[in-house]
Amino acid sequence: MNRTGIKAALTDLIFNRDLTVEEAADQHFTSEYRQRTDGQWDDRAAFIKHITHVRGLVREGRVEVHDELYEGSKYADRHTVYITKKDGSTVTTEVYVFADLAPDGRFSRIEETTLMLQGSDADRNIGSAR
Repeated sequence: MNRTGIKAALTDLIFNRDLTVEEAADQHFTSEYRQRTDGQWDDRAAFIKHITHVRGLVREGRVEVHDELYEGSKYADRHTVYITKKDGSTVTTEVYVFADLAPDGRFSRIEETTLMLQGSDADRNIGSAR
């Protein structure tokens, strides 16, 4: 089974300009995908809208995974996202993820909590901004 992980998924979604957001989402997330970020649930359409918005703000960045665990269809990780926005400002966010993987290895559900380590007050909600 080919299974995805957060680093591959976020890199394709936010930083890989060779893929559209929809193409990246199809590679890493099921059509029934749901996500809860800091207590707010979104369906796949709202998630894609969020990622499209974030991608429009970002010039470059990277994802660093600190801890990652696969256990059957369960996934958990702790990662940091480093973003340089088009205006030159930077945002650093630490994220804690618990997820379910579909039988084909894509994410079917993610629940995450975010903690902004660096950035302006306006960037505080970048994990769920639209």
